[in-house]
Amino acid sequence: MSLEPPISAEQSAAALRWLGRINQQPGEADGAAFKRWLLQDPAHRRAYAEAEALWRLSAAPAARLAEEQHDSLRPYLAAMRRPAAPRPWRRYAVAACLVLGLGGLGGWQPRHWIQDLRADYSSGAQPRQVRLADQSRLTLDADTALTVDFAHGERRVRLLRGAAYFEVSHTGAPFLVDAKGGEVRVLGTRFEVREQDTGARVTVSSGRVAVSPGQGGVPRELLADQQLAYADGVAGVVEAVDSAGQLAWRQGWLSYHQVPLGQVVEDLGRYYPGRILLLDGQLAQRRVSGSFLLNEPLAALDSLGKVLGFERHTVLGRLTVLR
Repeated sequence: MSLEPPISAEQSAAALRWLGRINQQPGEADGAAFKRWLLQDPAHRRAYAEAEALWRLSAAPAARLAEEQHDSLRPYLAAMRRPAAPRPWRRYAVAACLVLGLGGLGGWQPRHWIQDLRADYSSGAQPRQVRLADQSRLTLDADTALTVDFAHGERRVRLLRGAAYFEVSHTGAPFLVDAKGGEVRVLGTRFEVREQDTGARVTVSSGRVAVSPGQGGVPRELLADQQLAYADGVAGVVEAVDSAGQLAWRQGWLSYHQVPLGQVVEDLGRYYPGRILLLDGQLAQRRVSGSFLLNEPLAALDSLGKVLGFERHTVLGRLTVLR
């Protein structure tokens, strides 16, 4: 029995272009040009069927994502809520276009544009190094934004999103980092502050910091190779960690030990110029370990897929669906 040849990237791209044209003008589906394209190669039919399937898979996540976005996306939501067009997959195409529209420009999201306008420094799909006026050095992880205010006898940084690694110079003026309602006060150190959910996580590689989880909270002191997470003004337990492994993203690696796949996918998404959708909630809870190059997120997903048994489908390098 002969195996069907694989669908090439060019054929997948052509299928998506046809799907977009037919979504806009349904009559194209009965046109001679589309029929000729389908008959040119058996792989074209399979590519088109795969494109339709991926649009359908992305519909629900796209709708949830759009609900969380800026008011400017309401017209797209309204389009998805209109009565179904003659072809049942039309509304799915609108939703998937929304996903690609949000992810096609390096993970662009309307709320991030607003943050970036406020930010003094921000990063795209790759980490960025910054030197402040006091000669302190910052390494911004991908998709990070922050403000800097050197006034009133103190040096204050506010993390708007993402994560940053700090190497603070000694000037005598206090150095503080605000993140998700908490505050980190430098006592002479190198450390990372990373936003997560409704709080943040602080990891120290050398020196000391004092972490206050919220207004009126009792500061907790962290030393080298220690980590503390807080959320909603409540601090967790101080944990001993391998800070070199935890902060390996600065050398281009992401390292994990028994963490949920959902977290790994979220992290990899910071370095991917589009959207990664994990559609299986149980799969997202599976624990994984390993080290992955952060500039090869799809290769990392392929490795994880072989171990956990999921499949990766990528369209135009911008939408990746895991199932």
